[in-house]
Amino acid sequence: MSDELSAAGDILLDVNDLVVHFPAGRRGLFGKPSKVHAVDGVSFRVRRGTIVGESGTGKSTTAQAVMRLIPATSGQIVFGGENIAEYQGERLRLARRKFQIVFQDPFSSLDPRRRAGDLVREPLDLLGIGTAKERDARVSQLLADVGLPPQAADLFPHQFSGGQRQRLSIARAMAPEPDLIVCDEAVSALDVAIQAQILNLLKKLQRERGLTYIFISHDLGVIQHFCDELAVMYLGKIVEQAPASVFFSAPRHPYSWSLVAAAAPPGPLRNRLKAQFLVTGDPPSPVDPKPGCRFAQRCPFVIAKCREELPLLEATGPAHFVACHRVDEIASPDFTDATA
Repeated sequence: MSDELSAAGDILLDVNDLVVHFPAGRRGLFGKPSKVHAVDGVSFRVRRGTIVGESGTGKSTTAQAVMRLIPATSGQIVFGGENIAEYQGERLRLARRKFQIVFQDPFSSLDPRRRAGDLVREPLDLLGIGTAKERDARVSQLLADVGLPPQAADLFPHQFSGGQRQRLSIARAMAPEPDLIVCDEAVSALDVAIQAQILNLLKKLQRERGLTYIFISHDLGVIQHFCDELAVMYLGKIVEQAPASVFFSAPRHPYSWSLVAAAAPPGPLRNRLKAQFLVTGDPPSPVDPKPGCRFAQRCPFVIAKCREELPLLEATGPAHFVACHRVDEIASPDFTDATA
């Protein structure tokens, strides 16, 4: 997976075999301790200046582990050529200048007792960036960059609309001039019109500042029009990874077919695709998952091998990787009209 992707450009983030397990108690009084396999051997690379989208179970846990907000059980998180998974204390605090996160709910992620200007300035104060005068000027510029008026600096978070609060969160994330911003469901709590405004703002800032985004979302429609590259996760594993244009015209994994079918525009085509490809039922528990493909329990194309052996993420085309034992046996449907 790595060689083809690294040839495409300068790698900013290289995540290798990332594992995040959480304890889940014991099965019975004398049973072995169980674990939630939230992220189970995830690897991906992010090129500088691109926008990568993720969809599926395990996505937010992956983001939080990459941001070092939760501990990784094992694996490497190589950012700017250094394994930040090993950073601790002051070294980690200073490294955070280069990677920031925008959360789903701006109201709960902003301190309601502090004014907007102070919230944006806080990363500059904590990291010792610039003089007091330079920090004040930067706060004013950041508020303007995200489309907020100068007087917004004196307001509290509850005095903003949802879209304005998310703009404030973006300004705060941009304050230390990071190279990478993770947007964790950053527009899912907003209505469609405000979503478009925030996405346009993020695109504008990316062009002007050369930012790199990891954009995590369950909304394939948003990902299709925003991201350059895409990775689909299911139960802690990446099952498909490809350039967005390739993925939406020719997805190769059965779970991807289900996602695209569900996101198709309303009408006869969507009804046909949903009847043909949409999976039903709940995903299996991530606690001590069974051997084999994580999607085997719901896949309409499952065979015995799928239940016994975990498929590897392997190349099926230029920068296109799929984890499926039957990827070369099952004809891929044409989703072009469904994603236009």
